[in-house]
Amino acid sequence: MQWLRRRFIAGFFVTVPLVISVAALIWIFQVVDGLLGPVFARALGRDVPGVGILATAAGILAVGAIASNVFGKRVLQRGESYLAKVPVFRTIYAPVKQLIVAFSPDNEFGFKRVVLVEDPRRGWLLGFLTREFVLERGHDSLSLVAVYVPTNHLYLGDVLIFPQRDVRFPDLTVEQAIRVFLTGGMALPGRITDPVSAARSVGDQG
Repeated sequence: MQWLRRRFIAGFFVTVPLVISVAALIWIFQVVDGLLGPVFARALGRDVPGVGILATAAGILAVGAIASNVFGKRVLQRGESYLAKVPVFRTIYAPVKQLIVAFSPDNEFGFKRVVLVEDPRRGWLLGFLTREFVLERGHDSLSLVAVYVPTNHLYLGDVLIFPQRDVRFPDLTVEQAIRVFLTGGMALPGRITDPVSAARSVGDQG
């Protein structure tokens, strides 16, 4: 019975995420195909399953191709500037775009690196480096970094400011850190390394 129970639990935790992922993909397919399918059915004279998804993928690819050249990028930026003047659209569009673009590999100020910082009140915190800046204090200046620490999966979090010298960069990719947050820390590796600290230790020994 113990062997059966362990195998059942192992199978449960493998099957449930797989079923949820497949169900989510099927739901997205049905929604998109349900919206665009009738349009193409009227245009083609017959129902073609899946044409809505193909059209959506082609449209996204076309927008990406347009946004990749200088002229297209200017046109899209001009269009966004006009739409951003609409109060309701600006309130919804801006935060969603910032969250999505933060994970884009082409975004200069996105979640490029995973950081580990120590907060005297909260202990060690895992977050994402979002910005580096300099605080001017008279004739002195201090290099600071903005760290985004998710508190509700990835959608809500705190923006904390730390001195640049106090930030550690563990050997975790952004994708790995996202899995850590989404699993409540269960995806955290058993051992992580701070390459900077390791290099310093080797230098000190040399």
